[in-house]
Amino acid sequence: MSLKRTPLRDFHAEHGARLVDFAGWEMPVQYRSILEEHKAVRRAAGLFDVSHMGEVDVQGPGARAFLDSLVTNDVAKLSAGRVLYTPMCYENGTVIDDLLIYMRGAEDFFLCINAGNTPKDLAWLGDQAARFNAETGAGSVRITDRSAETALLALQGPAAAAILQPLTDVPLAALKYYHFTTGQVAGIDCVISRTGYTGEDGFELYHASESAPALAAALLEAGRPHELELAGLGARDSLRLEAGYPLYGHEISDQVSPLAGGLGWTVKLDKAAAFIGRDALRAEKANGSAQRLVFFKTGDRRIVRAESPVFSGEAGGAAVGRVVSGTLSPILGEAIGSALVDSAATDSAAQLWVDIRGTRLDLQLVKAPFVPLKKSTTL
Repeated sequence: MSLKRTPLRDFHAEHGARLVDFAGWEMPVQYRSILEEHKAVRRAAGLFDVSHMGEVDVQGPGARAFLDSLVTNDVAKLSAGRVLYTPMCYENGTVIDDLLIYMRGAEDFFLCINAGNTPKDLAWLGDQAARFNAETGAGSVRITDRSAETALLALQGPAAAAILQPLTDVPLAALKYYHFTTGQVAGIDCVISRTGYTGEDGFELYHASESAPALAAALLEAGRPHELELAGLGARDSLRLEAGYPLYGHEISDQVSPLAGGLGWTVKLDKAAAFIGRDALRAEKANGSAQRLVFFKTGDRRIVRAESPVFSGEAGGAAVGRVVSGTLSPILGEAIGSALVDSAATDSAAQLWVDIRGTRLDLQLVKAPFVPLKKSTTL
């Protein structure tokens, strides 16, 4: 089966990217090195191709009510030009996907969804829209997949605004975190969103797929005086983990609820709209989650890989959880990660630990983010 390609596949190859299979897409995992790309984003800026993400229009007179019935966060509080981060759950409270909702107008929204979940999400949205329209009237909500025609570049880091501003007339200083607007960048029509997945200030630029190579080249040229680096999926993952951001299939999944996965702040159980999964999440909130997400560091450079068992207390006991994400923090110079652990084990005084090729490594539980971030970029 051939891999899908973003409009920037040839651009990546020309710039020396190492391309890998990611969720069925041929994507750059790194250019020079993950370590250097990660440090560049924290120090200056990095440019990421995230055109594999899905984009979906949700429109019609019932669009807001429809979305509010699907997601755990409160869509009713959105206004035009704002962005909302939210999980979308099954009836049992586990997560279908975590996504961004953009409000263009009272009857006009679009979603940014995870690449690997796009087919599943589209099927779910279609089924739920058919149900909603049957209840509220034909044409109340319309779902349109815009993924193939939309490319997405993420410019992330403390120098992002300085790089982007000369290319656009949009006053970037006036654009707040988790807000968006429209305008031209290097002569290309874009949705300019002050969002990102690295924990740094930055922008995500939605634009027509055919314009992606020209926009990437313009951003790269504008960024040269600011030490902008092309960055791949490897740095994107280590950056998001340092920031304490979840990754679908790891911290949250169709087996993990947003409450267990550390996203309780996104679950508005008392919002006016009933949403799919609310009853299950109410019960979990009342009774407590069986497992809890914890973040850890080790004081050691050896990476603790995902799926490694987590133990409690002395050797010889049963596992009390598993690692869901692990990497070497380029900023801290030690291994960091996250784990889903039995809640009782996190409440006890017993030390959590993992076994790395016969060596016990104690997990030092910490509160994310692992490195200082600007307050405005914490989810």
